[in-house]
Amino acid sequence: MSDKAPTGRVGLVFGSLLIVAFLSLWESSGNLITTVFADKLAGGLPTVCDGLTRHITSTPIVVGEQWSVEKCESEQRAALIMVQRQLLKCFTRTPPQSVFDAATSHAWNMGATATCGSVAMQHWNKGSWAIGCNRLAIDADGRPVWSYVRTGRTLPNGKAEMRFVQGLANRRQAEVKLCTAGVE
Repeated sequence: MSDKAPTGRVGLVFGSLLIVAFLSLWESSGNLITTVFADKLAGGLPTVCDGLTRHITSTPIVVGEQWSVEKCESEQRAALIMVQRQLLKCFTRTPPQSVFDAATSHAWNMGATATCGSVAMQHWNKGSWAIGCNRLAIDADGRPVWSYVRTGRTLPNGKAEMRFVQGLANRRQAEVKLCTAGVE
């Protein structure tokens, strides 16, 4: 993947080297995973490479299957551009590259639909770049957001029980840092 990937709106780079490295760091600690595994944090969702799942690629992903490095790179390149194209439809103004990259990481991890419907996106679409960046990790009251997973249990009120995951909170903070690096 290179910085010569297709561009979206004026000046935005799809599949930038920065976002590729960022995803690699957070998804596989920089060690590409070539055997499909059931991601326990994601409820057993088959996952491979740097976080590829059925939610971001149409290629079947079967637990135990072995992928080549070349297949990972090819599938990830296509998935990354697909996710970024989905995101671009949600922005009503052209974001700074750092915001686009942070939104990409969030969408890669949480889904483009979630990112597009987020409070962060609402702020970005008002031009409040820094506030939007911060909303990737905390709400207006300073409480963590996007840092929880379902436990599989249901609360008495009928809602899913959620468990805080420090690793997700750490990733959200890293996304905020990436995001705010390019905004005033």
